[in-house]
Amino acid sequence: MTFDFKPFKELTSLELYKILKFRSEIFVIEQNCVYQDLDDKDIAAYHLLGSEKGKLIAYARVLGPGVSYTDYSSIGRVCNKLTHRQLGLGKILMEEAIRKCNELFPKYSIKISAQSYLLKFYADLGFEKIGEEYLEDQIPHIAMINSL
Repeated sequence: MTFDFKPFKELTSLELYKILKFRSEIFVIEQNCVYQDLDDKDIAAYHLLGSEKGKLIAYARVLGPGVSYTDYSSIGRVCNKLTHRQLGLGKILMEEAIRKCNELFPKYSIKISAQSYLLKFYADLGFEKIGEEYLEDQIPHIAMINSL
């Protein structure tokens, strides 16, 4: 898997289309969740695209402090293609996203809103659960922090 990492303004229209289609396939269709994916945060985000043979197979967005959380950078919309799961690509994607967060925002810990079933996955990457479980778009989530 190769990575491209770009701020919104550097995305081509084709890259943006692929990202939005990919996220819709995962979060709306696969997870059967009707929600507002386009939340204006994409404009302030850096976009991490994982590709194989020219096809988008993994994606995450990196957000600076003040976009999702006042005192934290953040990683969100983390997903990989159904056909490529269980190959460790999610871990590789998140390790790269964490590295990019730490490069761009070195003075800030990273906060995420993780789907609860992925608690162990994120814990293995150094995130710690904070607070209680909550519903986000009718899916159980938990806040987690990866401290400096």
